[in-house]
Amino acid sequence: MDREHKHELLIQSIDYLSHERDFHVEKSTDTNRLWETFRALVNTRPAEPAQNDFLQLQDELLQGMIAEKGIATLEDTSASPLNERVSLWRGDITTLAVDGIVNAANNQMLGCHVPGHKCIDNAIHTFAGVQLRLECAAFMAKQGHPEPTGSAKITKAYNLPSQYILHTVGPITTGAPTQAQCDELASCYTSCLDLAEQKGLRSLAFCCVSTGMFGFPDQKAAEIAVATVLEWLSAHPTSPMHVVFDVYLSTDETIYKELLKLA
Repeated sequence: MDREHKHELLIQSIDYLSHERDFHVEKSTDTNRLWETFRALVNTRPAEPAQNDFLQLQDELLQGMIAEKGIATLEDTSASPLNERVSLWRGDITTLAVDGIVNAANNQMLGCHVPGHKCIDNAIHTFAGVQLRLECAAFMAKQGHPEPTGSAKITKAYNLPSQYILHTVGPITTGAPTQAQCDELASCYTSCLDLAEQKGLRSLAFCCVSTGMFGFPDQKAAEIAVATVLEWLSAHPTSPMHVVFDVYLSTDETIYKELLKLA
């Protein structure tokens, strides 16, 4: 995307977002600072409808930025010798063009409201667009209670190159996880796979659910993820489902390479 055009899209989007909430925002001449301001405004924006003129600006901006980062496909992943329907990819899940990607959500299912937070929930909601929080709010209002740990919901992906987002709530741990928490984490993977199969998806990319801010030990989480997915695929031999384990950190890549026999 042309830097000057990106700058103008950011200015116009920030004008809309600040005006609708009666905020006064100092607009920087630096495009990167403008992006930080835009991201903070959408992260903290309530789940409310937006006018079409803003959505057009936002969608052009986000799609342009994702294209600028580079879109990856299944062909860019590394297939595991353990199962031809399993592969590994290290990169930004918001740039992965598969049928569905998995978001590690909290039990309110409305995205991260912390401005510029580095969690995957924040990134997915930011780059999908404000439409995503609105859709999540609608099904949560209908549900009437927080999302149970280990279950899954599906939404459109809006501006992401994937078609759908599957949102799952993993267990939060402090120290060594209990057996119940291990079972809940396994349920996150089976719930997502069952839902994806039900909706006719043929490819699904998992993030490292429950690690990071949720506290689940990286090695143990990966062992549960790989074992659960391989077991599900074994139980569904005719399913066309291809599973991608998407990692962002080099430490996670090392762990998954060993578990998937790619090391």
